[in-house]
Amino acid sequence: MSDPLGLVGSGGSTPLPARPNQGAQAPVPGAPSFKDVLVQNLQEVNAAEQDATRAVEDLLTGRRDDLEGVILATEKADNAFRMLQAMRNKVMDAYEEIKQMRV
Repeated sequence: MSDPLGLVGSGGSTPLPARPNQGAQAPVPGAPSFKDVLVQNLQEVNAAEQDATRAVEDLLTGRRDDLEGVILATEKADNAFRMLQAMRNKVMDAYEEIKQMRV
């Protein structure tokens, strides 16, 4: 077995290479902020909900006769909302964890 870093058999006298800070990364210029991404996702979920509501209304009024399309629209809206709820729950969990940290 080879030792590409030269750490085995050195007796511990060789310092380990420095690891870059994995938690904080510099923002990428031109990249959207978390707020922008969150607002965009909220708008997409809202649009999916509106499409599903419109599809159900069209089915009930007789302007639409494809039940599969209505089911697909409602499932898409439901999945989008569940994903948004899951993201909210993760953010709230992270916030609670940060609140519990001792400084």
